Amino acid sequence: RRDFVANVSHEIRTPLTVLAGFVETMQSLSLSDTERENYLGLMAAQADRMQTLVQDLLTLSRLEGSPLPDSHELIDLAALMAECEAEARGLSELMNPDKGGQQLVFEPPPAFRLAGSASELRSAASNLINNAVRYTPSGGSIRVRWEHAPAGHVRLAVTDTGAGIAPEHLSRIGERFYRVDRSRSRESGGTGLGLAIAKHVAQRHGGELQVVSELGRGSTFSLVFPQ
Repeated sequence: RRDFVANVSHEIRTPLTVLAGFVETMQSLSLSDTERENYLGLMAAQADRMQTLVQDLLTLSRLEGSPLPDSHELIDLAALMAECEAEARGLSELMNPDKGGQQLVFEPPPAFRLAGSASELRSAASNLINNAVRYTPSGGSIRVRWEHAPAGHVRLAVTDTGAGIAPEHLSRIGERFYRVDRSRSRESGGTGLGLAIAKHVAQRHGGELQVVSELGRGSTFSLVFPQ
């Protein structure tokens, strides 16, 4: 809990310090219209970052404090994945406006349906997919697919051609605020909570988050659910 509070304080203090600096600058200096617009744009970006962080914290808090999802609700995977795909393609275009972009391949989901919370599963799936978009360079590829796994399980697998993760980091994937590369995470807009949310959602549905990665060769993040 001490580490968690320290991390939250640090993650909020950083953009807050930037915001305060810009406010002080605008109050004390005479700025041109162009300079003012530039400062306001940077301030808005920091405010958005804090808002995203607070939303992710509230999502985690809700997951930890609410009853397990109703197993009688059946989820339309095709509709859920269509939403995730639209969001991922929008994010990819936003992050690669002047470059070749990324190749995003979404395989059609199989005919089965999952029992559980549609909103939670959408949050978990979109976090895995959007992470892949954020950390895969322009020109790379991301493949999203549902597949059958051993023992009657099913798996949502998200494979990217990003930088990959060194073995010493793999055991800590899913911890709140744990980042393999802190500076790169902040540049890409990550809060360090997305994988923690995905891990929590998987566990609430009787499943788990799995990671297979090789440094320099990309990663596969999977949500595995029981039959």
